[in-house]
Amino acid sequence: MEQNAYKPEIDDPEIQDIIMSSVIGGVSCEIAKRLGIKPIQAMMKFYESVTCAKLHNRATGLFLFGNLYIADEFMKELLSTSKI
Repeated sequence: MEQNAYKPEIDDPEIQDIIMSSVIGGVSCEIAKRLGIKPIQAMMKFYESVTCAKLHNRATGLFLFGNLYIADEFMKELLSTSKI
């Protein structure tokens, strides 16, 4: 059996949407925990952020980082704009 016989289709837009949804959900839960708010509120705040825009922009590479790092970036943005 060839080693590279199985190649997941991660370039498929549906797969990318599933992965992005998972990341956003994890980041939102972490933000909710840090701010003491409901996850849905945290998700709404995150979607309005520059950090979320950067996450969706593949050129920034932010999508390569873990949920905690992305949550840290959001918290830095939040503190610098005083939107708490």
